[in-house]
Amino acid sequence: MANLKDHISKRIQKFISKQKVFFVATATDKSRINLSPKGMDSFRVMDEKRVLWLNLTGSGNETAAHLDVDGRITIMFCSFEGAPMILRLYGRGKVINPNDKEWSSAVGQFPKQAGTRQIIDIDIEAIQTSCGMSIPMYDFKEDRLELDEWAQSKGEEGIKEYWKEKNEVSIDGIPTKIQEGY
Repeated sequence: MANLKDHISKRIQKFISKQKVFFVATATDKSRINLSPKGMDSFRVMDEKRVLWLNLTGSGNETAAHLDVDGRITIMFCSFEGAPMILRLYGRGKVINPNDKEWSSAVGQFPKQAGTRQIIDIDIEAIQTSCGMSIPMYDFKEDRLELDEWAQSKGEEGIKEYWKEKNEVSIDGIPTKIQEGY
């Protein structure tokens, strides 16, 4: 059965800390819905109403474009081992870029990571838990290293060139403002 709460409890925080994958969903009223899987050591619970997500370079930058226009974001975790549970964090997000005053304290929450693009700062409005009894069981094997290796091989200037080529607008043509952030 689904339960709705307005904050992250200690039990929920503990659940989040054990998860190896989560999903991010955003949209505007005129865009496609973007739903992306995320992993690595890229999620932090700051308090019971705020979380941070380290947004690494990828083939698109839909989240930044959508948050600039709309602000709504949903993060979903699901238990693939142990007790079943699906957890959704509903909130309003904003992009923190390296030239923003909040950058130093936010990026300091994460290990240094090649290809770091932005940090997404989310104010939690609601939390929903549901049973997840239909979710299959999986065993975690290991993190993939390809994204980190790719970003390291590009170097900082190569990554910025990649952003110009692939990350300046969403697939629906919405500006991501990535170049303004650096």
